[in-house]
Amino acid sequence: MKKIGLLIALIAVMVICMPVLAQDKLKVCQVTDLGGVDDKSFNETAWNGIKQAETEFGVEGFVLESKSDSDYMVNIDQFIDDECDLIVTVGYMLTDATIQAANMNPDVKFTIVDSQAGQPNVVDQVFQTDEAAFLAGYVAAAMTETGTIGTYGGMCIPTVTIFMDGFARGAAYYNEKYDKDVKVLGWDTETLEGTCIDSFSDLDKGKQVTITMMDQGADIIMPVAGPVGGGTIAAMEDRGTGLVIGVDADFFYTYPDNADMILTSVVKKMDEITLQVIQDVIEGKFAGGKIVGSLENLGVDLAPFHNLESKIPAEILADLDDIRAKIISGEIVLNEVYIQ
Repeated sequence: MKKIGLLIALIAVMVICMPVLAQDKLKVCQVTDLGGVDDKSFNETAWNGIKQAETEFGVEGFVLESKSDSDYMVNIDQFIDDECDLIVTVGYMLTDATIQAANMNPDVKFTIVDSQAGQPNVVDQVFQTDEAAFLAGYVAAAMTETGTIGTYGGMCIPTVTIFMDGFARGAAYYNEKYDKDVKVLGWDTETLEGTCIDSFSDLDKGKQVTITMMDQGADIIMPVAGPVGGGTIAAMEDRGTGLVIGVDADFFYTYPDNADMILTSVVKKMDEITLQVIQDVIEGKFAGGKIVGSLENLGVDLAPFHNLESKIPAEILADLDDIRAKIISGEIVLNEVYIQ
C-alpha cells in the first residue's frame, strides 16, 4: 500500500510540474491567395506576423497555398477539419469563401487580411493605403525628371486600386501646390479606372506594361501587383534608368540588389495586425469586427527613402510632414468609397 501511495504522489508531482510547453499549442493557419506565401507582398507579410507569434507566444503556424480560385474553400475546410484555433485568410479574392466558411462554422475564429467579411467571428483587417500612397504620389511628382509618372495594378480590385487612386491624387496635389503639370499614367481619378494586367504572378506582364509606360515618358512607376513588381524592376534594369515605388512591404529590403532604384514604398503593417489578432485569441479577447490601418495609427506608412534620402529636397520633406498631418486631421480628404 505504501508503494502505491508513493506512486500516486509521484504522478501528482509530475502533473503539477509539467511545463506549459507540453500542452497543445495554439494553431494559427493561413490560407494564401494565388500569390503564394513567398510573394514578397501581403501573403508573406501576414505570414511574417504568424512566424513572429511562433517566437513570441509559442504558437504553431501552418500555411496552405492556393493555386487556383477553387482552392480557397478547399484549403479553409481543411484547416477547419484540422481544428485550427485561428484561420487567417489573405486577400480580397478570399472574401466570399471566408464569409461562407464563417457562416457555416460560427464557433471558428477567422481573420481576413485586406478585405471585409463583416461576420461576428471574423476580424477584418483593412488598410487606408490611399493615405500613404498620396504621400508617394506627391514625392514621385516632385522627383520626376520627365514630368510623367505611372502606376498599374495586378487586378483592378478595391484593395489594389486604392493605392493607385491615392497615388494619382497625391500627384495632383503637388501639381496644384506648385502649378505643375506632372502626368500620371495608369489611373484616372475622375472615372476611377486604370491599367491592370490581370495577374499577381506574371512578371513578364509587369515588365511589358512598364516598358509601355516608360516609352510614354514615365520615369517613376508604382506597381501594385505583388511579386509582379519585380518585372518593373527588370524593365528599368534593362533600360538603365527609372525609379520604383514599392507596395505592401518595403522594397528596399525585398529587392536589396536593386536598392538604388527604390524611391520609397507604401507599406501595410499586416504582420503587426495579424500578430495583434493572434494575441487577442491567446488572451481570450478575440471579437469580430474591423481593424483599420491608417497613417494615424501607423497601420500604413511611407517607407524611408534609404539610399535616395539625400536626393529629396528639404522643402519636399517638409511638405510630406505637413501633408501627413493634414490627412490625419481630415483637412485633406481622400476617396472614401473603399473602406466603409
